Amino acid sequence: MPPPSDRTEMAATLAALEDACRDPDLPEATRNLLQRAHAAVVAARTDADTARLRYHALFDAVPDPVSILDADGIVLDLNRAGLAAYRRDRGDIVGRPIHVLNPDLPHDHLAPVWETLNRGGTYVIEVSNMRADGSRFPVEVHSAGFEHEGQNCIVAVARDLSGRRDAELRYRELMETIDTGILVRDADGHITHANAAAMRLFGIPPGQRADIAMAGDQWCVVDECGRELAPDEFPSARALRHGRPVGSVLLGYYHRRRRTLTWFSVTAVPQFGPGSDRVQQVLSLFSDVTALKRDSTLFDRAQAMAHIGGWEWDTGRDRLYLTGESRRIIGRDPAPRSIADLLDCLADTDRARLRQALDHAMAMGRGLDLELQGTRGDGQPFWVRAIGEAEAGGPLSARLTGTLQDITDRKHAEEHLRIRARTDPLTGLLNRDAVRAEVDARLADPARARLAVLYIDLDRFKIVNDVLGHAAGDRLLASAARRIRRAVGGEGLIARFGGDEFLVACPLEDDPARAARMAQAILDIFGDSFRLGGEEFAITASIGIAHAPADGTTSEQLIQSADVAMYDSKRRGRNGWQAFTTELAEQQQQRLQLETHLRRAVGNEEFHLVYQPQVDLATGRLAAVESLIRWTNPALGQMQPSRFIDHAETTGDIVGIGGWVLRQACRQLRDWRTAGLAIERIAVNVSYRQFLGEDLASNVRAALDESGLPGSALELEFTERVLIEDEPETLRTFEALRELGVMLTIDDFGEGYSALNYLRRLPIHGLKLSQLFVQGVPGNASDVAVCEAVTGIARSLKLGLVAEGVESDAQREFLLGLGVRIGQGFLFAPGLTPAEVQARYLP
Repeated sequence: MPPPSDRTEMAATLAALEDACRDPDLPEATRNLLQRAHAAVVAARTDADTARLRYHALFDAVPDPVSILDADGIVLDLNRAGLAAYRRDRGDIVGRPIHVLNPDLPHDHLAPVWETLNRGGTYVIEVSNMRADGSRFPVEVHSAGFEHEGQNCIVAVARDLSGRRDAELRYRELMETIDTGILVRDADGHITHANAAAMRLFGIPPGQRADIAMAGDQWCVVDECGRELAPDEFPSARALRHGRPVGSVLLGYYHRRRRTLTWFSVTAVPQFGPGSDRVQQVLSLFSDVTALKRDSTLFDRAQAMAHIGGWEWDTGRDRLYLTGESRRIIGRDPAPRSIADLLDCLADTDRARLRQALDHAMAMGRGLDLELQGTRGDGQPFWVRAIGEAEAGGPLSARLTGTLQDITDRKHAEEHLRIRARTDPLTGLLNRDAVRAEVDARLADPARARLAVLYIDLDRFKIVNDVLGHAAGDRLLASAARRIRRAVGGEGLIARFGGDEFLVACPLEDDPARAARMAQAILDIFGDSFRLGGEEFAITASIGIAHAPADGTTSEQLIQSADVAMYDSKRRGRNGWQAFTTELAEQQQQRLQLETHLRRAVGNEEFHLVYQPQVDLATGRLAAVESLIRWTNPALGQMQPSRFIDHAETTGDIVGIGGWVLRQACRQLRDWRTAGLAIERIAVNVSYRQFLGEDLASNVRAALDESGLPGSALELEFTERVLIEDEPETLRTFEALRELGVMLTIDDFGEGYSALNYLRRLPIHGLKLSQLFVQGVPGNASDVAVCEAVTGIARSLKLGLVAEGVESDAQREFLLGLGVRIGQGFLFAPGLTPAEVQARYLP
């Protein structure tokens, strides 16, 4: 609660404001202002009371004792758990030194605490705290620093360790009574403890340290095959390195001086510290299996080492004999006892191959050598190389003997390489080449040639990639792939086609409507937001569909048609699907025609500029002009910028066009100034592709030098898309343009990404209030609110502001009321030719 003096002062302030609001001698405007001040004070008091209630609710919700101390160790506050743990009244603790809870603390106990807190760390210590009855209990205290009401304070959380101490005692008792030998190693691999069983198993005499007795120069450790292991191959080292248990490893420990060999089954278990993902220590458990080891035969060991088992088939009695390793390879219980049983373990095609090879071997007295695939009892596949040859004998004693070699790992490796060549590593889906090959193969088969291709593009993916980084973008792509898998199920092939684009190929023979149904299922499953970095992002999809054979007879044709349909879906507003049509084919042809003419337009001198004045809204005085491009093509006629600018950005032609506009605008401003027309500066629109595609700063410098203009005479307008690119090249371009003195303005502010963070850290001089919002004022409340917000941002950040699309006196008056000084629009002039500008504004 605030001090009484503060509460009295606040009450007096409120009373004074209330009296002033009722004073008839004050002007009405002043009373209204005082009423708003009174409401603000009441709201602030309510917020403060709410914050205090929330603080106490959170403070008392912590299950461990939490105390607040001032810089000298005086207890300022204690939560409910602390009162219960120390069994004291609040008045016995609050306002007294911390020694009341821990009388054993030294006089200067706060010195190391503040030393740690001042470095930004957390101070942790184990001490014994005292209850009201004098009993003690162990606690682990975590202390952190914070500022409260202008003074440095400490928040200390005490965790009761009594239960942990009891558990540690029981753990020690269990280790010492268990019959299994246990060695405990720390994070550096050093032995810190050996239980009684381990001391006995390794012959360590009482009183000798286990780490000395187990030193590497006294022992030689070998694996089951007799190969000496390096220390980093021990189970304990592997468990420490990988953070995973290593179980049931058969190792021989040979003591060099005693010349004794003992075989152990060794299991290593890593243990982690509380709340940590790093291994704190490793427990190695040893069971003596020396007697069992002696009973195993050298033959079985050799077979297991080579993964080769033996087999024999007595054809007369149709009895099949398998060695232990052969039974392990086949993995059936009971093991096959006849050739028919063995054939049942194999795949259909390999079953026939083996049957034929056996018959041929018996009839011709020859051998066999086959690679066969089968299925174990647990459903897992296996591959074997079966080699055999016939023995001479009578009709009833003819036998085939041979070996079975487990080649499963080799086959898995070959399959893994094949899959990797066909798989996108990020999503696990087919890659571009694999899906195109699959589509071509199906199109070549008349029975499967009726199919559809869905081209899927993620909407607004670039925002996530740019705002949160590529790692978050990769997680989003993997999540999107999983959603598409769920939507498609087993009804089609799915591939990541590149970037944020996916492809689905589905058959249509049994369900002609499958493609449309599948597209809707994908849109539906993208209805839920994606959660990344603690934020939610609404990522939708635009889908294009192409059908074979109508829309293409090759994978390239089908995918291109689906791509065209996808872009049409995106143009219609995104989050939808569109099938390829003849109209889209015609539009595609028109786009190709537009692209051809656009590429030649600069060289053919088909562009010209018009200039819209930017004027003082109060006086009508000319302040600047904005250059606007126009295109007249002999074949296409007059082309509006809305028809060719986006296309030029997509193809990259905007870079060359933008360079022409920049040079032409600078030359025109020079000519006006030479003629005596005082125009402060000229504004030129710049595409984001110019920021990324070439050295914009060098081109600007060349245009200024050619026209003899200073940098302050040029204003570059760019959309908010430039901001979120955030590439190092973009940032360097901003710095270079600032050094030239060029004015930088965000065009159509508020329509795009509104990356406010960039307004603070990039050298931006001004904003342009979009005509999208200006056209609705003063009648539309939403547009009024946006205009007020943008004006407030510009004023707070000391940025210039120009209003676009001013078409009426009512809009002009509204903008002047907001404090907007400069505007442009049809109220003043449309785009004018250079001669019209000169005729209108030259004195």
